Amino acid sequence: MAIQGLGNMSPDQLRFEIQRGAKLVRYQYCISLLVITFKRWSDVYYIPAGESSVVKGLPWTLLTVVAGWWGIPWGPIFSIQALITNFKGGKDLTLEMSAVMSRTAPVQAMAASQR
Repeated sequence: MAIQGLGNMSPDQLRFEIQRGAKLVRYQYCISLLVITFKRWSDVYYIPAGESSVVKGLPWTLLTVVAGWWGIPWGPIFSIQALITNFKGGKDLTLEMSAVMSRTAPVQAMAASQR
């Protein structure tokens, strides 16, 4: 899974930043085409400590505002759900991603030592 905004950050640097208060967040968006409505999740975004996760999600929020309402009946329902999620700062995946990183770190270290 790609994490947007990491640049060349190593897994150890990412763990350190998460301990300092950084978050890994994804945003919801909705697109409607009259009779078809799609509710999807964005990629995961790295939010440094002290930055607003609501501001980082504005592109997804604006996409929902512009393109989400037009499908009947699910467009308005899914759009409201996405807007609520995004205005709460998105879905915080920091704990889940940290758990995955800590499980895969020993495997990666062992694989690197065998090379």
